[in-house]
Amino acid sequence: MTPAKSLSVHFLPQFVAETDLADSAVVVIDLLRASTTICQALASGANEVLPYLEVGDVIQAAGQLGNRDDLILGGERGGELIPGFDLGNSPAEYTADDVFGRRILFTTTNGTRALQHARLARRVLIGAIVNLNAVAEALILEEQIHLLCAGTGGHVTREDQLAAGAIAHKIIERDPTGRAHSDSTNSVLGEWRELLTTAKALGRSIEEQLTIELRDTPGGKDLIAIGMDDDLAHCAKLNSINFAPEYDPHTGRISAP
Repeated sequence: MTPAKSLSVHFLPQFVAETDLADSAVVVIDLLRASTTICQALASGANEVLPYLEVGDVIQAAGQLGNRDDLILGGERGGELIPGFDLGNSPAEYTADDVFGRRILFTTTNGTRALQHARLARRVLIGAIVNLNAVAEALILEEQIHLLCAGTGGHVTREDQLAAGAIAHKIIERDPTGRAHSDSTNSVLGEWRELLTTAKALGRSIEEQLTIELRDTPGGKDLIAIGMDDDLAHCAKLNSINFAPEYDPHTGRISAP
């Protein structure tokens, strides 16, 4: 019997067992900012992104991978640049001038851990607002879909819920034949639809409304506190990137399709 289509949202990696993600399609979401930054790096021509859990893992890998000029060490701790690294975790830093044709060794506080949690999945995509349509299109034929929010420091974050709601809304819009929804899926759908309604009522674009609402999220407040306000608008750019990066747990690489 063909399994029923389903769409599940998990507010944190620890809310779902790794084995429950096996043989399914998983979208890892860390809107502020790992997901957005990975998408931007690949859109700017980076050959691949290699995610690591710890800073020491990045440094060790850099010593093993050969020509340092071909590598970019990127990521953050506490939202800020790691000493000795080339770039932080701001998508604005990952320009073609800096990353084109290079490999990025990447570690962040939350996003790379969520990727590790999805390692048993059959397929792992990187999801954000910047590639919303591309993610939904890539998932159109998938039966079992899980949207996995990274959260922040083990806490649920509204920014990831909004992105999950946007992706879920777009999936349903493109595939109206019906999917079973978890309660958490219905919750994030409600959050996103409320944002759309508010934007329309106030005469704002979706990007404008999302940027405003991101300022009041946990991750948004953290970025404002360290002077990274501009990243909120960057992470709210709707469909500025036309592909969904895929993570291969077997090789440890994230690449553009």
